[in-house]
Amino acid sequence: MADVSQTAQTVTQDAKRVVITGASSGIGAETARVLAADGWHVVLLARREEKLKALAEEIESAGGVSSYQVCDITDEDSTDIAVKKIIDQGPVKALVNCAGGAIGKDPVATANLDDWRGMYELNVIGTLRITQKLLPTLKESEGTVLIISSTAGIEPYEGGAGYCASKFAERVMARVLRLEQIGEPVRIIDVSPGMVKTEEFSLKRFGGDASKASSVYDGVPDPLSAADVAESVRWAIDLPDTVDVDSLVIRPRAEGSYTKVFRK
Repeated sequence: MADVSQTAQTVTQDAKRVVITGASSGIGAETARVLAADGWHVVLLARREEKLKALAEEIESAGGVSSYQVCDITDEDSTDIAVKKIIDQGPVKALVNCAGGAIGKDPVATANLDDWRGMYELNVIGTLRITQKLLPTLKESEGTVLIISSTAGIEPYEGGAGYCASKFAERVMARVLRLEQIGEPVRIIDVSPGMVKTEEFSLKRFGGDASKASSVYDGVPDPLSAADVAESVRWAIDLPDTVDVDSLVIRPRAEGSYTKVFRK
């Protein structure tokens, strides 16, 4: 289950705290770096303690403020323990839901049910679970719930039914929560990236097959980086509390849609 470790022993009380799920790699890790450099106290959540510790130490050495919680958002007890410890340490100003992933790219007719179940548990139920648990404290701080969904939740593609469905669900969750919280002092933001090249996303999708993973980006000039997405997150949550970026779609210039990509 969850355990807690802190590298920031002297946290300034004025630092705005942001909880970032999926912070051990990719968009989550880069978002932590960007927000820490912007003056946030970043609370890193993920399952891999070694990576969390290394990132927290990196942020601290660069002059930022960080702490981390080992947490599996697909597990109720793990998330309960992590959230209680986070809230006990003070107010939370933002939650950035980065945890997620794709598993496989099989057609509907032959798709593995466990692959679909795993994507739903992480991308949808996990996001819902952590959001529900932190929403009360976020409303107290006039804070922000930000969800990193995907353009896969806007336009489906062959072989992507399970992932697309989970990301559609995540985007709908953000939109409905926005409607349900009208009049409450909280913002709900959806950021939908297109093609992003990170070290793990496609590799995990194809079960560690490096050749398949790299082929996704073959010939595409300048796919998005995790830093590009992190910068859009920084911009959106640094706007005044009364400004809500309901939905932000970000793609590389070479990608007009999933099926319209310029390749050299």
